[in-house]
Amino acid sequence: MTLTLDGALRAKPSGTTEKGMGRAQDILHAARELLASEGYAGLSMRRVAQEVGMSLSNVQHYYGSKDVLVEALLLYTMDVFQAKMDSIALGMIGRPQVERFLTTVDMFLEEITDPVTHAVFFEIWALASRHPFASDLMGKMLGRERKAIYGLIRGLHPDISDEEYMQRAVLMVAQIEGLMLFRLDRRERPEQYEAVRGAVRKVVLALATVP
Repeated sequence: MTLTLDGALRAKPSGTTEKGMGRAQDILHAARELLASEGYAGLSMRRVAQEVGMSLSNVQHYYGSKDVLVEALLLYTMDVFQAKMDSIALGMIGRPQVERFLTTVDMFLEEITDPVTHAVFFEIWALASRHPFASDLMGKMLGRERKAIYGLIRGLHPDISDEEYMQRAVLMVAQIEGLMLFRLDRRERPEQYEAVRGAVRKVVLALATVP
């Protein structure tokens, strides 16, 4: 079963009320902005508490440590991606599978080129080379992305086996994630973004449909 932030919070021994879920998300939003602007070194539980107007002990009630908070932040981000994928699937019922796939790729590209999202992922990527907890987080995130892409492309061509599709899903995730290194900015450099978007669409479409 895929772990979600909502499920993790509700499974706490003390439970989490609806009001508490709202507070937990407020904490995550503040942590996201701080991680993006100040980096992991500048992120602290006390700073987050100040940003949301809570006591430090209240923040620690929801997230027991800085690393738990960062893990929850990444889990929340993956939940948002999944919700958008589900929305795309619902809105494209009856449309060709390949259209749903390309629309989802567009969504991923739009999300990872958001300046704050880009900064958060870039920071966690950097941490992954030094901190075991961050390395584990990235492994979970990439595994979840691979599974999602695999589900979107599996069966698009009858001559491509399920095993081969999983290998191709790995390549697609690597390509999409790798674009974060180039700091694409769809707002300040829309022409560059559209050119790269077109190139990525062409490459992933070939991986999804060409034997």
